[in-house]
Amino acid sequence: MMTQNTMNLQDRVVLVTGSSSGIGRMTAIAFGRKQARVAITYHTNQDGAEEAADRVREAGGEAFVVQYDMTSPESIDTAVQAVVDHWGTINVLVNNAVPSGLIPTPVEELSLEKYQRIVHGIQDGVFRTVQTTLPAMRDADWGRIINVSSSSAEIGSANMAPYATAKAGIHGLTRVLATELGETGILSNVVMPGMVLTEKNLEQIPQSNRETIAEQTPSKHITIPEDVADLIVFLGSETNGNINGAIIPVTGGLNLQR
Repeated sequence: MMTQNTMNLQDRVVLVTGSSSGIGRMTAIAFGRKQARVAITYHTNQDGAEEAADRVREAGGEAFVVQYDMTSPESIDTAVQAVVDHWGTINVLVNNAVPSGLIPTPVEELSLEKYQRIVHGIQDGVFRTVQTTLPAMRDADWGRIINVSSSSAEIGSANMAPYATAKAGIHGLTRVLATELGETGILSNVVMPGMVLTEKNLEQIPQSNRETIAEQTPSKHITIPEDVADLIVFLGSETNGNINGAIIPVTGGLNLQR
């Protein structure tokens, strides 16, 4: 019988992409509370990444900040290698980053270039990051991959065609990874939030609109970053013994009827 605290991630190395703000930052801090070693990436917001690193350390973990551009294979490879050089391995990968420039645009007004840039930026970036971290996980015969998606991938979201398309593709990739890697001790899953009250959304969505959304949600609660982060930490720990290939919504039950 297992007696150790399997939610204690002390000495586990966790790479959280896009962790200078929002869900990524809260996820990094949540792993810090479990005494993990957390690699925090940023594209341009280095100050936010350094602040997140301070929060991780205050929570009881270790932190390492590295620049990462998911649209550049060279940047991905460099960032992953920097983490491996720093701590010797990567045990948990959280693919949370998205490319900049996600501007809502109707399909008829969307250029092919913009569509391809977002779709390839997300899908190729996640693929390459997974591919680059897998050798370290295989060496340890243990690993956890958590891909952060969006309910847009399943229910659609007006004016967000490339984003929804790209995230739906990540669902397929995750299930392939689950099938290919499960027997090696590496489990792969998707966390699929709906609307989340990140700093950005708190600024952009009026209080009256938030109250309406909460009322329409079966749980009467709009998802906050901590809700998503705590699930990611669970999936990234040994407590997750056999959840593999799952797509788990974090929506409070909103849109379940669709």
